[in-house]
Amino acid sequence: MYLKSLDIQGFKSFADKTHLEFDKGVTGIVGPNGCGKSNVVDAIRWVLGETSAKALRGGEMADVIFNGTDRRKPHNMAEVTMTMSECEGSLKMEFSEVAITRRVFRDGKSEYRINDKTCRLRDIHELFMDTGIGRSAYSIMAQGQIDQILSSKPEERRAVFEEAAGITKFKKDKKEALRKLDYTQANLLRTGDVIAEQERRMNSLKRQVSKARRFKELSGAVRILDTHLSHKNWAEFRATESELETNLKSIEREIDVLEVEPPGAEAAVVEIRNATQELESELSDLRQQISSHTAAAEAARSRLGFNDERRKDLNKRIEDVNRMLPTME
Repeated sequence: MYLKSLDIQGFKSFADKTHLEFDKGVTGIVGPNGCGKSNVVDAIRWVLGETSAKALRGGEMADVIFNGTDRRKPHNMAEVTMTMSECEGSLKMEFSEVAITRRVFRDGKSEYRINDKTCRLRDIHELFMDTGIGRSAYSIMAQGQIDQILSSKPEERRAVFEEAAGITKFKKDKKEALRKLDYTQANLLRTGDVIAEQERRMNSLKRQVSKARRFKELSGAVRILDTHLSHKNWAEFRATESELETNLKSIEREIDVLEVEPPGAEAAVVEIRNATQELESELSDLRQQISSHTAAAEAARSRLGFNDERRKDLNKRIEDVNRMLPTME
């Protein structure tokens, strides 16, 4: 696998679309300071997924977009496409050539493509993992980076050696597997909690089922007793109804007998009613007389009480006068 070509447009100093072809072997880029040699390496690092603007010698990611000159307007987008050839064995793909494209816009939006198909940044990282190609791999060394690696911490040098040895992907898979194991363990704990909760619910449901069965049995017994009681009450009501019907027929016969009696009985009844009315009238008069006599008696008793009070008062005054007479003499 080797780098076949690089297409740059709107990236840093590359205002126009620029196509760089790389043959097998060693390719050198020469030029005076400030002509943009380092921008080629930055474009390769950027298209491979570099997300640090500082690593690209900028303040923010929008700084990689061509900012314009006195004669050229600034661009709204930067795009870099890197084409790799003979990739079947190294990348384990069915394609001989693989084109990686990255775009960024001034509004912050970005796109990643593999063979002109939209993908994620993670897909690009996984594609080149353990190949020595990547934004921080040993295949891309900027000026002064070798001294930085030699003077860096053992952990940082170890990452470079692991990438060169081709075990980075295995370590990533191990880390991902451990993460999935932790996630699975957490799910098992949650599952255990759910099972325990369901067992408590099952025990509660068993008790409820037992109570429901007992209630069903008692309800059946109550229904049978209610049926017997209703039948008993119905039999009593039928007997009472039969007795009442018999009494009603007897009364109807008596009415029929009374209706056929001679008219003299009706006259006697009228006479008795008149006598009764006269007695009631006399009784009413007597009641009025009693009421008036009672009122008179009450008035008399009231006057007696008043006179008795006056008598007591006069006697007291006489006694007072009798006591005063010796003193006056």
